[in-house]
Formats: sequence, structure tokens, C-alpha cells
Amino acid sequence: MKYLVINCDDFGQSPAMNAAIMHLLEERRVSSATLMAPAPGFEEAAAWCRKRGQSNIGLHLTLTSEFDALRWKSLTGDASLHDEHGYMYKTVLEFERGANTKSVMKELDAQYELVRGHSIKITHADNHMGSLYGIAAGRTHIPQVLMRCARWKVPFRIFRRVHADDVLATIDGVERAASKASALAGTLGVALPDYLLSHPFEIVEEETYDSFKQEIIAKLYQLPEGISETYIHPGIDDPAMVASIPHWEKRVWEYRLMLDDDMHVAMKDAGVKLVDYSYIAAHGRESRFRAVRRLAAELLRRS
Repeated sequence: MKYLVINCDDFGQSPAMNAAIMHLLEERRVSSATLMAPAPGFEEAAAWCRKRGQSNIGLHLTLTSEFDALRWKSLTGDASLHDEHGYMYKTVLEFERGANTKSVMKELDAQYELVRGHSIKITHADNHMGSLYGIAAGRTHIPQVLMRCARWKVPFRIFRRVHADDVLATIDGVERAASKASALAGTLGVALPDYLLSHPFEIVEEETYDSFKQEIIAKLYQLPEGISETYIHPGIDDPAMVASIPHWEKRVWEYRLMLDDDMHVAMKDAGVKLVDYSYIAAHGRESRFRAVRRLAAELLRRS
């Protein structure tokens, strides 16, 4: 059976993002969303979740602030988490080079506590821009994050296997990194999806809404057996978003796609069932004995 989680990242980033994500959650066109605790639209998003008793909301662990016109600071105010302008780093590379690990963990704890303080039950966690994965300079915080998720008792967005047709397959060493990280997750009892599916954040050359839609629909038919997750950044066509967020049009396309009946008809036709992270929590844990054996083999394996 093919199961798919569609998560809305960047909930709380801005009013335009909030409006789109709230609508998609209300219409049950997506599985879940993850909140950005340091971002300027967080209070609006959190208040909406609390009022509705929304039960499919996760934590978007945020250590970077990438846009020139829309910046935010950390919750803890630690100097090592900020650039020369006093905001979180714009790039993952700057973050990896500048952030103190102890300060990173304090910030993640603060973000978790802020969301919990709004009476929101956190169902899962993921990471804004992949800043914790070590993808820019090799400085990973995944072991520390997985230990946090084990303590918080929530699944995390990493993956066990790499889909051959996904953009992730083009990254050198990704399969071994995924194997090692997923073995550690299994050892700690942290549930994971089997696969993570990605697509470009920006509009690529000659891409139109229709070609984008057909690309995503085609991926539904190619989906592997097991639990997959894909993530989107939907936003409404809003003057403030147009002025402040590069590639804003792709976000509008993603919002439109989730409301497009063709997408949901294709899911049914392709035998894909939409699930949320409660399904991953129930079915996404690996046997700890098997995970420990896999982790030991990875640690003993020569480069």
C-alpha cells in the first residue's frame, strides 16, 4: 500500500502563508503543517490552531532566516545564532559555521516550549531549510535532534530510503547518510517516513502551472510502497508576499494544486492514501534490535 503525508512547511511565516495553510487544513486537502516559532506570523497561526484544537500540527525547527525583506531572530537571543545584523543566518552554510551546538539545542527547546505553551499538542518535527542535516559544511545536528524527538515522543522528518527518481538521489552520499540517521532514529525509538519526496522551490525554465501539476501527479503514480512524505510551502497571492518572498509564484501554485480536484482524483486512481503523522507514529518505528544492528554496522563500515 502507498501512503502519503503532505505537510505544509512555514506555518507562521507570514499572513499570506497562514491564510493558505489554514484553508488547506480546513478543507483537509493536506495532512498537516509545521509551525515556525520565531517567525513573525507565529502568534496568528498558533492562536488559530489553539482555537480549533488542531490535532495535526508539528514543529518546524527554525535556525535560519533567508529572505532580505522578512527576517526574524531566535527566541533565546544567543549571539552565535545570529548574523552581523542581529537576525538568524540567511544560509545554512553560515549557520553551520557560526552556531554553537549547545545554543542550538537551547533554541530548539525554547521553540518546542513556546508551541506547547500555546496548548498545541505537537505531532511531529521537521527542519527549516535542512539546517540541522549537515548538508552545507558537514556539521550535522541530527543525533542531538533525534534525542530531542525521542524525549518529546514525536516522529521526525528524515527518511530510511532514497527514491531513485527523486532529486535527493543526486546528492553524493545521501543513501549512507540516510541509513546511518535512520538506524540511530530506530535505536532511539523515533518514528520516520520511509521516503521523502522533493521538488524545486523556484519556477524552473519554461515551467508553467500545468507542467508543474503534471510533474507532481506523475510522481503519485511512481510512489513506492510504504510511507512517503512530501512538503509544500503554500501561500496566497498577496502583495506583501510578492514584495518580500522570492519565488512567491511557486508558493501560489502549490496552494492552487492542493485545491485542484485533478490532484486528488489522481491520488485515488494511483492507489495513494493521504495520512498524517499519527500514522507514522503508529507504523513508522523500526525494531530497536534491528536498528541497533544496522547502526553498529554503519559505524564499523569504512568510508
